[in-house]
Amino acid sequence: MGLVVQKYGGSSVADAEGIKRVAKRIVEAKKNGNQVVAVVSAMGDTTDELIDLAEQVSPIPAGRELDMLLTAGERISMALLAMAIKNLGHEAQSFTGSQAGVITDSVHNKARIIDVTPGRIRTSVDEGNIAIVAGFQGVSQDTKDITTLGRGGSDTTAVALAAALDADVCEIYTDVDGVFTADPRVVKKARKIDWISFEDMLELASSGSKVLLHRCVEYARRYNIPIHVRSSFSGLQGTWVSSEPINQGDKQVEQAIISGVAHDTSEAKITVVGVPDKPGEAASIFRTIADAEINIDMVVQNVSAASTGLTDISFTLPKTEGRKAIDALEKNKAGIGFDSLRYDDQIGKISLVGAGMKTNPGVTAAFFEALSDAGVNIELISTSEIRISVVTRADDVPEAVRAVHSAFGLDSDSDEAVVYGGTGR
Repeated sequence: MGLVVQKYGGSSVADAEGIKRVAKRIVEAKKNGNQVVAVVSAMGDTTDELIDLAEQVSPIPAGRELDMLLTAGERISMALLAMAIKNLGHEAQSFTGSQAGVITDSVHNKARIIDVTPGRIRTSVDEGNIAIVAGFQGVSQDTKDITTLGRGGSDTTAVALAAALDADVCEIYTDVDGVFTADPRVVKKARKIDWISFEDMLELASSGSKVLLHRCVEYARRYNIPIHVRSSFSGLQGTWVSSEPINQGDKQVEQAIISGVAHDTSEAKITVVGVPDKPGEAASIFRTIADAEINIDMVVQNVSAASTGLTDISFTLPKTEGRKAIDALEKNKAGIGFDSLRYDDQIGKISLVGAGMKTNPGVTAAFFEALSDAGVNIELISTSEIRISVVTRADDVPEAVRAVHSAFGLDSDSDEAVVYGGTGR
């Protein structure tokens, strides 16, 4: 008997019919001889609606109380799903994140999992039950307060539980048939990927691919938990994410030279103008940003002007952190010694990802030629061994993604990519 952890996103349990469809899929896995633990997100747009409601009541809701509010969404889903499973003649028990043993740090609204102690879940499945766990939430180790894990938290909950329970696989069910070579909402001819390595998936996730979130994949790689990304709306095989290539029937699935093209329009760019070109200046800028607990992505420093000895430093960061970053830098302007700040939130990032680019010359040239042919101007460039990323105008992103996708022969022969509903989460 194997143990399978399944995660269902908000679009999969958006209404009563969706919940009943998910219940049938879970029961089917149980009938196939597996022990089953299911992790669920809030129904449809429930979380966004609760956030809107909180902001109507209070412009800046307290983090602790906001977490108490938001966790209600998953609790609704888990209870309804347990009811639907019992209606099909199988025993199910629902558990909140804290009941499931998801232990986090004490940072509200974006807590990180410290440990998982799934004693109650193990007992429940050993007794023959299907365990339903509310995703996206846990309990603080220090304060014992309820916490939420931030965006993609249900995926992370599922992988963390799979690791703690030593599951055979973690199945992530969403509203597309797997991981595609590009966002199927932008590239209609995107191809489904049969298998992708943890490393390539990490790069795609950090570059804007929304099917799996970065820290979910990071957790799976750390504990070597295979992930199977599938659609809850179809019975098709999805995409396997694992450390080693897999066999599908008699076919060995190998690593492609290029895994895919990702894009992200959720970032902004800050340029620090007139920075003295001397040791320690960049350190002062990024220490200020770090002390404000802001993550940055790409960094570019211009060559200093010989006449002035000054340079400009540009970096990208989430739009949601833009105001906080500007305020932190302005507050420390005298200590850093820059002239001014420029803020630009009309940018987009396009990334080409593939482990094969390390050993295949000409990939970089083909990437930039495709952008040039599409008339796309490049503002920033960043590379790693398996990724090339550029920043362009936000309006240019869709055309740039399609151009690069076609240039590397990633287009399918037909419009294969189907989005069944929701937003891809």
